[in-house]
Formats: sequence, structure tokens, C-alpha cells
Amino acid sequence: MSNNEGEYPGNVGLLATSGALWQAGLKTHRIISDIEDPKVQEEIVDWIRAAEAYVSLRGQVFGIYGGHSMGMETGYFYMIPIQKTLGITAYQIDQLLLVKYMEKVDENEVEKGFKWFTEMLGDRIKYDGKMLTPEKLKMQIKLYLAMKKINEEYGFDFCGIKGQRELTEHVVITDVAEMLMNDPYDWNGLKEPFVCSTEADAFGAITMQILKYIGGGVPVLFADVRLYVPEKDIWIFANSGNHPSWYAARSWNPAENFKKVTLWPAIEMYFPAGGASVEFDAAPGEMTFARLGIFDDKLYMVIVRGEAIDLPEEEKKKLKEQTNPTWPHMYVKLRASFEEFINVFPANHIHGIPGNHVNALVRFCEIAGIEPIVLGEKALPTPIWKYLHK
Repeated sequence: MSNNEGEYPGNVGLLATSGALWQAGLKTHRIISDIEDPKVQEEIVDWIRAAEAYVSLRGQVFGIYGGHSMGMETGYFYMIPIQKTLGITAYQIDQLLLVKYMEKVDENEVEKGFKWFTEMLGDRIKYDGKMLTPEKLKMQIKLYLAMKKINEEYGFDFCGIKGQRELTEHVVITDVAEMLMNDPYDWNGLKEPFVCSTEADAFGAITMQILKYIGGGVPVLFADVRLYVPEKDIWIFANSGNHPSWYAARSWNPAENFKKVTLWPAIEMYFPAGGASVEFDAAPGEMTFARLGIFDDKLYMVIVRGEAIDLPEEEKKKLKEQTNPTWPHMYVKLRASFEEFINVFPANHIHGIPGNHVNALVRFCEIAGIEPIVLGEKALPTPIWKYLHK
């Protein structure tokens, strides 16, 4: 970085130094402007977050509980390109170990969690005596505690849980445990969100871990790209599990978020083992969405900004009937056309954080050697190494 200085040659110094590093095959980013300019400060912070994310990921372990779900290949952990590009490795554990650890969790801790949910939600826990009972909710709390314990013992930095179909058909559904993992709190107070992807989606979890660093530790959204509503030009991002409850009100006080949350009985057709599905409508606000993909063993990332919007209750009710009214929903206006999005987006899952983080994500991709594909934005400068390595 340099100021635009001629008498004491800032530009000359920057170009000479950066050019020398390029000659040695080292990548640099160049910023020429006044350090007192808030926009320049923002650009520097973006670069620092991108670099910090890249360095932090190297050597991390992704814990895979059960393998990717139902043959969903968009979530598979492709070891060689991921290790070569990001330095992340994976360790797979059978879901049976979770069940065994559930049998050993502290019952006092389970009761604390159950009391917390009961006090927060009251009659918005929709017990039906079959699919959702107090015992099944306690099993979901046990699953969360078991996963926390194994993550710590095995040194996992983030994780994914298969769920379907073994756990969801024979034990309990994973929604509550996934929510608690990704939230910045539980009944013991504030905590760091621990990225956990449903269906053990590896590219989803890695994208979420990147977004967590880029966003400064904020909880990361995980959702299905569920439904496009052409008459409104909006998308519905909804998934049975994995929305952190933080997105209900975007509050660091769980009580504020849980005012909007309801626990519904799991749908028997999908999840015969039962348990609670978490439901709420996400609060409005600016979002940056992203997803890693792979093409011919090369990683790329699709990045798109959008706005989570609110709608009249009657409209939301009708739209939920087209997806599932017992799941969390985010109603999104993307800054990209339907055609642009649907022809480029690499997977059925999408991830996001509040605010505009496009520049930081592009910088991360350039540092890591990942192709950034930014939708709906003006073209960003092309770094020199992209001209030379086509």
C-alpha cells in the first residue's frame, strides 16, 4: 500500500516492490490512496479478513459424521483439490459414535437445556404426543452435547452431520443440534458459533467456515435454494435444519430471537424418528451469499449479494404452503437475475452472512487460487496472474 505521492515517490516504491515480488511468483494486491479515507480503510480490513481466513483454514479438520447424505455429490469432500487449495483435511466418524456418546451425556446439562427451551418458547413447543414429545426434544439436546464433546475430543474445527437417513429414521432428527451448533449462544450463555452443515455437506461447511471468518465470527446461514417466486422475483431459502436462530431477529440476546421461533413436530414422511423442526421467518437486512463449487477438479466460488425481505403475514403463509410451514424461511431478493443465478450456481445449498462482503470474498479467492464468480456486480479488476495462467 502507498499514498499517491510524487515528491517522495509512493507510487514508484509500491510498483517497484510489488513488481519484484511478482517476478518471484508471489501474489500481491495493490492499494494506492490516502490511509485516512474510510473507503480505503474498509478495503484494507477486507484484505486482512481475507488473508486471516486463508491462513486460519490451513491445517483445519472438518469432522464428517456419517458421510454425505443420500448420495448428494455436491456435498462430497473432494480431498486432493481441497487440501491443495485450502489445506483442510477431513476425518469421518460413524454416526453410531454419536448415539453412544448421547448415552453418556450429563443428565443435569440436558435438563438445563430443556428448561431453557421451555422458558424461552412455552406453548410454541408444539408437542403432539408422537413425533414431538419432551423425551424427543431431550434426545435432540443430547445429540448437541454429544457432538460438542466429540468435536472437542477429536480436534474438529468445524463439522457436518449426515442425519438422513440413519439418525432421522432410527434416533432423532438433527435440526435442534445443528441450530445450536451454529448459534452464538446456548443455555450456558454466549459462545463462538461452531459451523455445522446438515447432510454433512463438505463444500457447504467449508463455505460457511470461510464466511464465518470473513464476517468476523457472525453466525452463518445454511439453506436450501428452495423456490423461486417469479411474480415477485424473489427466492425462498428454506431448509429443515441449520438456520441459526440468530437470524430470527439478528440479536445477540437469544430471548429476542426466540420470540419468533416455534418448534414443530417433524414430518413423519421425511423424518420418522421424530423430534422438533425449528421454524421462524428470518429478519430483513442486507446479505452476502456464497457457495464453493468444483469443476474438473478446480474450485470456484459463486458470490452474490441480496436482501432478506419481510412480507405480509398472509403472503408468507401462502408461500410456506409451497415449501414447508414447519421450517425456517428467508425471503430473498437477489442482485442477480433468475437466469444468471440458475445457470451459474453450483449446488442445492446456499450460505450467507449479513452485510456486503463481496470484496473480501473476492480477495480471499484470489489469495487462495479459487476462481471468484460474482453475480450482479460491476466487473472487478483482473489480477495479473489470471492473465498468465489461463
